[in-house]
Amino acid sequence: MKAVLIAALVSLVGTLFGTPMFIRYLVRKGYGQFIRDDGPTAHHTKRGTPTMGGAVIVAAALLGYAAAHVFSVTPPTVSGLLVLFLMTGLGLVGFLDDFIKISKQRSLGLRSGQKLLGQTLVAVLFAVLALRFENSSFRTPASTHISFVRDLPLDLAFAGPVLGLLLFILWANIIVAGTSNGVNLTDGLDGLATGASVMVFAAYVLIGIWQFNQNCQWNPSSKCYEVRDPHDIALVAACVMGACFGFLWWNAAPAKIFMGDTGSLALGGALAGLAIVSRTELLVIILGGLFVAITLSVIIQVASFKTTGKRVFRMAPLQHHFELLGWQEVTIVIRFWIIAGLCVALGLGLFYAEWMVGA
Repeated sequence: MKAVLIAALVSLVGTLFGTPMFIRYLVRKGYGQFIRDDGPTAHHTKRGTPTMGGAVIVAAALLGYAAAHVFSVTPPTVSGLLVLFLMTGLGLVGFLDDFIKISKQRSLGLRSGQKLLGQTLVAVLFAVLALRFENSSFRTPASTHISFVRDLPLDLAFAGPVLGLLLFILWANIIVAGTSNGVNLTDGLDGLATGASVMVFAAYVLIGIWQFNQNCQWNPSSKCYEVRDPHDIALVAACVMGACFGFLWWNAAPAKIFMGDTGSLALGGALAGLAIVSRTELLVIILGGLFVAITLSVIIQVASFKTTGKRVFRMAPLQHHFELLGWQEVTIVIRFWIIAGLCVALGLGLFYAEWMVGA
């Protein structure tokens, strides 16, 4: 437990004091956010605000993870390293996208095909490695079973080892695409995605600790969890939670820096990785309910416009709809944080309720 606290503290301090130094560097370089003219007019005042702040979040999370293992004199685990790899890999894709935007002062960075290719390559490598590295209990970081709060009877390996692997890779890519795009679409108002992410990663700290205390490897029972490295999962979640918390000090309205695609893709990747290695793949839909709702608003808007020529919302994603209705940005952010908190509470409630009634 001490290692988890150290991880969160080091990551928090890293972003709290590292972010202003990064802001000064970006200002000297003239790397500011490009704002689209077709968005809410209130956003025009944000033009030139430093972006790519997600780089600080990733760096602080990695520092916190390393510091926690040095402090506890324990080696890192495969599960933890794989989640960090997924986070860092997607963060790199987002960094390239952000850098092209700010260097060329345009709203389009990487082409959609290039961005998708980068995300897919990282996710495929993660999925392949996650089914390897058995420990002494013959457990791998991930499972071919579809999971909710633990593995469900549906096993993708039913089709054979090769096809089962391909199906798992496809499933992992769907999860990664869903979470990364969900956080990316939510990151449209000062502090919105960062604050919501703090809550979701905090939930995974609790889930990891609970799975560690009730793990089949050292506490076998009818309700135990078949998770390979639950303590390190909690530690990774604490690193990202702490990094987001410290970054929120500078990202809250009025934001001194934006996380950019560097941060949103990295956080989405970390969320997907935690869901897969903790065997809570479907539960993440509830825990990240705010991200899901905002993503659905975009899907509904596009589908409605293409089929009927009419828009359901004044503007998508959903937060901009309320802006155009006249809501103040801070009001939207706080109310959306409340929604995010309720989703996290519901998800944790379902997780605990399942354990209470038995598997």
